Amino acid sequence: MPRPRTVDDGTIFQAVSEVLGREGPAKLTLGRIAKAAGLAAPTLVQRFGSKLGLLRAMSKAFESGNADSVDRLRAEHSSPLARSREFVLCYVGMAASPDVLVNYTLAYLQLDIKDPVLRRHALASGRQQEAALEAMLAEAVAAGELSRRSRPRDLAQVLIRLASGSLLAWAVHRTGTARAWLARDVDYVLAPYRG
Repeated sequence: MPRPRTVDDGTIFQAVSEVLGREGPAKLTLGRIAKAAGLAAPTLVQRFGSKLGLLRAMSKAFESGNADSVDRLRAEHSSPLARSREFVLCYVGMAASPDVLVNYTLAYLQLDIKDPVLRRHALASGRQQEAALEAMLAEAVAAGELSRRSRPRDLAQVLIRLASGSLLAWAVHRTGTARAWLARDVDYVLAPYRG
């Protein structure tokens, strides 16, 4: 009979994010992840098989995280446009500092491009994010917050891509906060479409 898990996968995935953001991909080891999660490295090997197995499990779990974010935003914002804007601004969660952003974003990009399983999960997650944002933007059009000439699908794709590029530019310029930097860019893109 297997022993009950004392630490859930979500806690382990959070530990991966913390170690990756703080130390970068070169120093991402099962030992460091285990220490951050309060476990022993063999426990991670037993549960996930390897570091790559852990990263694949984490990537798969993140595919389903969009629905929770949308529900939370719906509860916090009655305006569909405000929800849409805040959905894009959630990307600043990766930017506790310029170094964390670069470690986290570029590390995942490198891993996602190299590994076909991680790439498949990243692609699915990206498509889900675009679909969720497209639906919110369509609601903003229906509510009159965005003009009828707005194309929610195209606008969602541009805003998602903008978030990554804008935050990397912030990491170079280091002017103000990541949130203020990204908000300025998002508002600039949305301005011509406001109803």
